[in-house]
Amino acid sequence: MTHPSMPSQPERRTFFHWLTYLASVAAAALLGVPLVAFLLGALRRKEAEWVRLGPVKDFPQGQTRMVTFDNPLRQPWDGMTAHTGVFVCYLGKDNNQKDQFRVLAVNCAHLGCPVSWFPRSGLFMCPCHGGVYYENGERASGPPPRGLFPCVWRVTEDGKLEVQAPHYPSLQDTLRNPTKV
Repeated sequence: MTHPSMPSQPERRTFFHWLTYLASVAAAALLGVPLVAFLLGALRRKEAEWVRLGPVKDFPQGQTRMVTFDNPLRQPWDGMTAHTGVFVCYLGKDNNQKDQFRVLAVNCAHLGCPVSWFPRSGLFMCPCHGGVYYENGERASGPPPRGLFPCVWRVTEDGKLEVQAPHYPSLQDTLRNPTKV
């Protein structure tokens, strides 16, 4: 029994209930921060960036070449995947004497594996699941549902080929306000 003049001490069980509630709130906050950041990150879009691939004269007409570079849209945890590339083929000049290129992402349209270019056969081949693409990037056979993803490119005033920083290729453009070429 407690004496009426003495304040009652909280019970041990009540203390542990409050400690459990406090620990639960702290754990929920720690787990919730990344979740909220993930959900809000989808609202924040990155601006398009251009990557310089080299002078137009470095690309012989009709030859497909792989050009590699560090993706400026990389994250610190991307590691080696931030080092990416594109396949570039100079198609010559059009009727208006403007340089024309075919720039394709290196990723297979099936699951994103990097494809290889085989110039003798004129085919791109995916080593992961056997996807095959023609020289123009169209699907030839295998599991890919479509052709290789084209990249947005431009030629600068000083004659350099630039490509829009390749985000993971998809049918939806995830960059905001891309500059039209």
